Amino acid sequence: MYVPIVTFKTRVRDESVEGPNPFRWQSTDSEALFKDKKIVLFALPGAFTPTCSSTHLPGYEELYDEFLALDVDEVVCLSVNDAFVMDQWAQHLGVMKVRLLPDGSGDFTRLMGMLVKKDNLGLGLRSWRYSAYIEDGEVQKMFAEPGLEDDCTMDPIEVSDADTMMTWLRGRRAAEQAAANAADIVSGPLLG
Repeated sequence: MYVPIVTFKTRVRDESVEGPNPFRWQSTDSEALFKDKKIVLFALPGAFTPTCSSTHLPGYEELYDEFLALDVDEVVCLSVNDAFVMDQWAQHLGVMKVRLLPDGSGDFTRLMGMLVKKDNLGLGLRSWRYSAYIEDGEVQKMFAEPGLEDDCTMDPIEVSDADTMMTWLRGRRAAEQAAANAADIVSGPLLG
């Protein structure tokens, strides 16, 4: 499965913009974001919400450097929120490493099959909680929380957390190294 091609509307700091809000709009499409890169993407229901703010995003921020040490190019947090909310949330939590990506209209989330109603909580359409490891736009592994449904009364965070993704990536790296070592032994010189 490949990630859907959509355009994200983001805000970037631009000192040439005068006034108290030195930011400008910048469009980023998912094709450019994921092309030739190894990305850990995690999606959550909403900025400033309790579990997202206390556990989900902070966990990835804390392990960010360890992800990069496993050849990940970037860690991205996606939510069906607008750029202004995502920027304020990053500032509020002091997030400096994880890239916060607004999916304001929910297009990416819908095309990933992860858009759910959270009308029971007054949140409207939101992302289901999941994480994915993506290489060059292709989803290699996805951890979606159980119970995907509209107006779910639970907010599980059992498999989309940073520790689960880290464990999977370490296991994948160990398997790749073992395979490389086995290939070296097979192709090495024959002892007589």
